[in-house]
Amino acid sequence: MKLICGLGNPGPEHASDRHNAGFLVVDRLAERLGASIDAARFEGRVGSARLGEERVLLLEPGTHMNLSGRSVAAAARFYKVEPADLLVIHDELDLPFGRLQLKSGGGTAGHNGLKSIVASLGEDGFARLRIGVGKPEGKERTVGHVLSGFTAEERRELPELLDRAAEAALGWATLGVAEAMNRFNRR
Repeated sequence: MKLICGLGNPGPEHASDRHNAGFLVVDRLAERLGASIDAARFEGRVGSARLGEERVLLLEPGTHMNLSGRSVAAAARFYKVEPADLLVIHDELDLPFGRLQLKSGGGTAGHNGLKSIVASLGEDGFARLRIGVGKPEGKERTVGHVLSGFTAEERRELPELLDRAAEAALGWATLGVAEAMNRFNRR
């Protein structure tokens, strides 16, 4: 079994925030796999699908970003998912808008959702799919930036970005992290 978790904040007021890039990708992935993310479990919303012979669990934590680890760890423990079979999809300030980067393990780079997951799992050996949302311009605060919506130009480019990110997540699940990194970490 593979566990793919998209990070975001719950509630309609956050639905189109940059911080919800993970939710947006998991929603797109669910569409591709014909899955519904509507079961309330693990302090979040869950759906499952088959990808060949592999069962894939899709998770959107219902906690706020800073507490995402509770949801992810509960699902991973229940299904006995090892870190190598966990992919966390999240927004990334250190990448320009539209850039994707898949990586295995590593630090949290100050991302509170990742910090919570590492603390709850007790390790950081899981894969991450980082969705570039760009850094704030000028003196705009980081929190204000990630909790803001995409610009008009970014909204036009967002569907293609979500498609590429969904493909990268599917590549991780079917090809493995190393091969998927080679294919999807291009600029």
